[in-house]
Amino acid sequence: MGNQQTVLEGIIEDVATELYQKLWNAIPAEDQTEESSKAIGLNSKETTLFVIQRFMDKFNAAAEALKNEPSVD
Repeated sequence: MGNQQTVLEGIIEDVATELYQKLWNAIPAEDQTEESSKAIGLNSKETTLFVIQRFMDKFNAAAEALKNEPSVD
């Protein structure tokens, strides 16, 4: 059971894979090397994690701010 992915980890992995493929397809064939593949792979994972973390931070901050506003019932 220790090896199971959380839903969020699965989403991050899926998005990172999609970003990798998008970046890889944008590189001319003659520049597609093992080194560039590794660099793009690392960059796509780091970028995906950064974007999702920033989104969640901003989303949670906005939700917290809404909690403090008076209800319009």
